[in-house]
Amino acid sequence: MHSRQSELSHFLASTERRAFKHALYAVRDEEAALDIVQDAMMRLAERYADRTVEEWPLIFQRILQNTIRDHFRRQKVRTWWVTLFSAFQRDGEGDDDDPLDWLPAQPSAASPEAERQQAQTMALIEAGVARLPARQREAFLLRYWEEFDVAETARIMGCSEGSVKTHCSRATQALANWMRQHGVDWQGNQ
Repeated sequence: MHSRQSELSHFLASTERRAFKHALYAVRDEEAALDIVQDAMMRLAERYADRTVEEWPLIFQRILQNTIRDHFRRQKVRTWWVTLFSAFQRDGEGDDDDPLDWLPAQPSAASPEAERQQAQTMALIEAGVARLPARQREAFLLRYWEEFDVAETARIMGCSEGSVKTHCSRATQALANWMRQHGVDWQGNQ
């Protein structure tokens, strides 16, 4: 029993920071994001501690997403999201194109100037992600932040795999457009 509690504590500690960022992108309020993450963690511990360690990531993400949705139901803010992620796709490519396959790898910053540019780029990406419609942001974060595959993301979101692909495609398209609007092009030129 003690080992199980230790495994659960380790899992929750390892996912806490990413879950907070995820919730913060969604609600744009640090206190609400902290409450959401705490509620999601408590629900996992209370209701699913007996599940296998391998099941926890999917279960936790589903709980987190539902807790975020509950927050918006209470706040009645669903219409708050603005679509801003509509062109992160190469010309002529379809919905199945995965930007992780073609985005250039970002080298580690070698100088203070490179570090500054990298920080500015990350801030722009975070601002773009925060402005996505809820379902696009959810699919994008689950696929590219949490690194769940399409099937796992569909189970977490409670939708079809095709819907996940569509949400991801629209999200990545919008992010590319957002970045271009702010002077960043993904061929490495600014």
